[in-house]
Amino acid sequence: MMKRANLLLLLALLAAVPVLAQKHKKKSKPAAPAAGLSFDLEKSPVFSKCFTGFALYDPARDSMLYAYQADRYFTPASNAKLLTLYASLKMLGDSIPSLQYRQEGDLLIFWGTGDPSFLNPHLRPDTLVYEFLRSRKETLLFCPANFRDERYGSGWMWSDYPYSYQPEKSPFPVYSNVAHFRQLGGGSGQVSVTPAFLKSRVRYDTSFHAEDYIGREEYDNQFIVNILADRDGEVEWHVPFRYSPSFLAEVLSDTLKRPVYVLGAPLMPPPDAATIYHQGADNLYRLLMQESDNFIAEQLLLLCSWKKSAGFLNAESAMAYALRYHLSDLPDEPKWADGSGLSRYNLLTPRSLVALLDKIQEELPRERLLSIFPAGGVSGTLRTDYRNGDTPYVYAKTGTLRNNHCLSGYLLTRKGRFLIFSFMNNNFTTSTSAVRKEMEKVLREVYETL
Repeated sequence: MMKRANLLLLLALLAAVPVLAQKHKKKSKPAAPAAGLSFDLEKSPVFSKCFTGFALYDPARDSMLYAYQADRYFTPASNAKLLTLYASLKMLGDSIPSLQYRQEGDLLIFWGTGDPSFLNPHLRPDTLVYEFLRSRKETLLFCPANFRDERYGSGWMWSDYPYSYQPEKSPFPVYSNVAHFRQLGGGSGQVSVTPAFLKSRVRYDTSFHAEDYIGREEYDNQFIVNILADRDGEVEWHVPFRYSPSFLAEVLSDTLKRPVYVLGAPLMPPPDAATIYHQGADNLYRLLMQESDNFIAEQLLLLCSWKKSAGFLNAESAMAYALRYHLSDLPDEPKWADGSGLSRYNLLTPRSLVALLDKIQEELPRERLLSIFPAGGVSGTLRTDYRNGDTPYVYAKTGTLRNNHCLSGYLLTRKGRFLIFSFMNNNFTTSTSAVRKEMEKVLREVYETL
């Protein structure tokens, strides 16, 4: 009798599992336009010449208010960062692991966790790891054995190696894995660089491609300045490093003003290795969302893999884990290739993005949620768009690649309703600004009407 009761309980639990997942699955139903909305996306002179999808959802009423091609797959560009944000919220939380270490006599062996915070010029200064490494009396040995990833994500443009939006992934990032150049003006063509020791690796070459100012050899950290492309006034230029363990040791040695060596042995962090944490998760999340920082996105996935893969750093394993345990209830399975959205292999549907945004807002208090996202007319990638005086009505993540532009996030209507939307546009040949203006007309009507 007891066995039969246990069997019935198990069957009941198994039967309940699909029910628990239905909240986001049921957004797949087509929706007629909400009362009062007059726009027709199919008849738009802009949207009719591109591949467009739109979903508008009211979480308070659990109701899809508008759906147009919301079940079709689109290239999301940086809207893929929403997947990264949710995975990070679930797998990392508020504390970010910065470093693992183990003392062995007069040696200090340390491993990276993928944390992109160390001396990152785009983040507020955090000297915790710097002071730790600087002050230790032992000989410092950096061990890269836990990094099990490629320098680029799947589907990235390898020819974009000298551009600041595509730094290489690495286990222990420093200076955001980018050399930061500054020209102070005066027409001399001379530049300063951070870290300063790279000055010896800069050469001046008038044959360097004229439309560029500063570039890099593809497989070496030799930087080239084209004097003929000298800019007027003060100019900043950012060129990614070519990562290698030996180059990282060189950068750290120069930065810490003490020797750092590479441990070539395949040594993983032991179970009793100590870990240094910092509480700057929201600083990373804001940079990820507001400035659409590709480097932060990729490193967050490495951090997630560190947390769930016994110290290994591999973005693909983090994505697989998140898809299985945190994103399996989306209406349409994401085709997820990288953390940043640089890859055109990523594919998402508008209704899945709406469901994902619903999951995100359930994780965070409203004030914290809106502080992380760009605000229309105020902050981040929306600082010049979707203006509404001093009161933003759109808080959303942009996503732009050539011939593709998407926007997914939250909309606060004039009447105080909190709505979730995803607007996706692919394969257009007109300008991105024309598509953006047409999107703004639609979202403005939603703001005024609902």
